[in-house]
Amino acid sequence: MEERLQALFIFYPLLLFCLSFHEAAHAFVADKLGDPTAKMLGRITLNPLPHMDIIGTVFLPLMALMTGAPIIGWGKPVPVDPRHFKNERRGNLWVAAAGPASNIILAILFSLALRGLFLFVPHIGNAHLQEGVFTGDALRVLVSICQMGVFLNLVLAFFNMIPLFPLDGGSVLRGLLPESALPSYDNFSRYSFLILLGLFILGFLRYVLIPVQFVSSLLLP
Repeated sequence: MEERLQALFIFYPLLLFCLSFHEAAHAFVADKLGDPTAKMLGRITLNPLPHMDIIGTVFLPLMALMTGAPIIGWGKPVPVDPRHFKNERRGNLWVAAAGPASNIILAILFSLALRGLFLFVPHIGNAHLQEGVFTGDALRVLVSICQMGVFLNLVLAFFNMIPLFPLDGGSVLRGLLPESALPSYDNFSRYSFLILLGLFILGFLRYVLIPVQFVSSLLLP
């Protein structure tokens, strides 16, 4: 029960923050490339409310946290009008790549914060680090948040870079392919959601954790 409460009051707010940062990055880059659609809808913000999807951001993650089931979640997609871009395909590519890139940046920042905490700890007396003492408990919570922040952002980054629509990797790959390959890729993309669903049911999506664990081992002290 204690672990579930910890997940609810620490992990869930962290998830909301990371998802909001991800979606705001999409909106920010789209605006910088000439499309103000998301900006006008108030999507360049870290306030989670404009980014929340009732199913993907509220119902499914909270049910998973309370039941111990695998966590599945997503934010509300950022609306993009590619007609505003000078180059439609390149614009879509950079907007899509901004989401995973923002999570990589967050993972590095959480890693730096954790290293800073570890540098700070030796200057605190042992009496203040005991369990049940406010200083010690607060530090343990901060360390837990930083560790979760590194791992969660890497999961979001690598999962979203799977080259299948509606994930960001699908748009990135489409922006990199030669023009001649686009009709075939667009035809294939109609089945992307079914492929993702099949990968999830069969458990293949757990292989996303391989690069996550490798990179987190480099970032975490």
